[in-house]
Amino acid sequence: MRCELDDIRLLILDVDGVLTDGGIGYASSLEGEIKFFNVHDGTGMAMLRRAGIKVAWLTGRQSKANRQRAEELHIDLLKEGCRSKGEGVAEIAAHFDVPLSQCAYIGDDLIDLPAMALVGLPAAVGDAMAEVKEAAMWQLELGGGKGAVREFADRLLKAQGLYEKALQHYRGEQ
Repeated sequence: MRCELDDIRLLILDVDGVLTDGGIGYASSLEGEIKFFNVHDGTGMAMLRRAGIKVAWLTGRQSKANRQRAEELHIDLLKEGCRSKGEGVAEIAAHFDVPLSQCAYIGDDLIDLPAMALVGLPAAVGDAMAEVKEAAMWQLELGGGKGAVREFADRLLKAQGLYEKALQHYRGEQ
């Protein structure tokens, strides 16, 4: 069921270990959880969305930090508390009425393998577990929380011939 790059209409991202480096810090309460997101990844997701590619986040954890960052970036869908990533990916694809074959998923750890098996373009961050890298069609050079999502976004937009158009927004050419 692997797809051509031109077919990707939806990017689904794991959060911890993909959008972050996988570290989680705690303040005095759960609401005080600290996560660090990469701003380059945020720009990449904004570029994808402007190009018409939906972006969703799928995570097993629930976190105020996830919700705040997703809201800031106007992410199309955030699904938290998902213990079955395969089911979660299928639900997200159905929500957007996008066939799984036209979805990409970026993961880093074993919990991501069922989701990666279902999508047309599975990818792994550079510091993913070996089994995840083996399951990936694309292995990114950059690690989770280190710009891997931006690396993916740039590659995808270039492959679809949309990169230069995406840059117009930042050059003030629109």
